[in-house]
Amino acid sequence: METLYHQTNKQIQEVQSLMGNLEKTDRQSVHLLENELQARIDQIFNHLERLEILASKEPPNRRQNAKLRVDQLKYDVQHLRTALQNFQHRRYAREAQDREREELMSRTFTTNDADTSIPIDETLQLNSNLHNAHRGMDDLLGSGSSILNGLRDQRSTLKGTHKKMLDVANMLGLSNTVMRLIERRATQDKFIMIGGMLLTCLFMFLVIRYLG
Repeated sequence: METLYHQTNKQIQEVQSLMGNLEKTDRQSVHLLENELQARIDQIFNHLERLEILASKEPPNRRQNAKLRVDQLKYDVQHLRTALQNFQHRRYAREAQDREREELMSRTFTTNDADTSIPIDETLQLNSNLHNAHRGMDDLLGSGSSILNGLRDQRSTLKGTHKKMLDVANMLGLSNTVMRLIERRATQDKFIMIGGMLLTCLFMFLVIRYLG
């Protein structure tokens, strides 16, 4: 185990040293260095799997210390792998920005009768329109939520009013016919409220789907 441990630790130090060359390597060769680093990291993980097995077979008085040493190596190589992935993500983002910039700059000029302009404004206008559409959608969702809350409040108010009317009717001894008319009107109001809620939800769905 000691031989494999020291070999793995040496490989980690070599990877750490190579990681420092990523920023200094030219764009044409950096992917080759990334591939080499990834291959070395994969090999280190293979050694760590073997080391974990060997650590579990150590005598009880040395087993815990052996596992801690392997865990430290594992932590170091995981940190290196994360650093490599972060570098790759940054490189991909820079390359994408460079391509977009080159595409914009390589566009031909749009010639009009009076002036000549670069159609970069089209992209800016598109971004502005998307931002406004998203903001409008948020406003619609907020308005719809307020409407639904208002309808729920109205429903609670109607239920309370209905109950009070029934109590008053009982106190005054109104006829059963009047009582049925009151209940029918309350039912109609409930259906109107439910219909309003459904129409509001349908309107919000159509607006969101249209803007999306």
